[in-house]
Amino acid sequence: MKLLFLRKFLKIIIMAQRKGKSTSESDEIIDVVEVKGSQVNATNFLEENQKMISYVVIGLGILAALYFGYKYLYIGPKEKEAVNAMYKAEEQFAKDSFALALENPGGGFDGFLGIIDNYGGTKAANLAKYYAGVSYLNIGKFAEAVDYLNQYSAKDDVTAIMKSGALGDAHAELGEKEKAMGLYQKAASGDNEMLTPYYLHKVAMMYYADGKTKEAAAQLEVIKNKYPDATEAKDAEKLLARLQ
Repeated sequence: MKLLFLRKFLKIIIMAQRKGKSTSESDEIIDVVEVKGSQVNATNFLEENQKMISYVVIGLGILAALYFGYKYLYIGPKEKEAVNAMYKAEEQFAKDSFALALENPGGGFDGFLGIIDNYGGTKAANLAKYYAGVSYLNIGKFAEAVDYLNQYSAKDDVTAIMKSGALGDAHAELGEKEKAMGLYQKAASGDNEMLTPYYLHKVAMMYYADGKTKEAAAQLEVIKNKYPDATEAKDAEKLLARLQ
């Protein structure tokens, strides 16, 4: 309050003296008063809130220490454990032994479900969700497949395509054709020489099954012209010849 009164008082004096001074001189004095007032305000704020500022700084320091401790001292070693624990489940998955890969890969090792439960927060546990989803898809448990695939967080374009495609398969098996079509189209929207023609072919087959031959032919033309070396290109040519 004293500072505010002082500033007003000085301004009154300056205005009264304007007759004897130039406008620029008066403005300069006012600017100096304003700057000094701001500096005093800032100083007062720091003094009055010194404790609070100290607590905030200390709190941020603690949070940073906890984050780095969690990431490097806890998650780092746990990540290695998870990778080592999952290799047996991956072996069974590669052999198409999906039920074993999920729960009992042998040798006392965790299956994908155990990795998810015991190593949460690791990259390995995230990948295990994808494996679990595909495993459930292959043993005919489609709702479970959707659940685990949706939990999986894709970290790159290729795994994002594979996730969308696998979800499309699961929804197709559940009779949810519109969802399946949208997911296949999403999987086919990239430009991967191996995966894109595969999912374009699935989109074409869904159109064909619904009697939408024009839309099916459009997808097959893309495969034929843009991906001539793909496995699906020969099938696309044969079906195009039939449709035309």
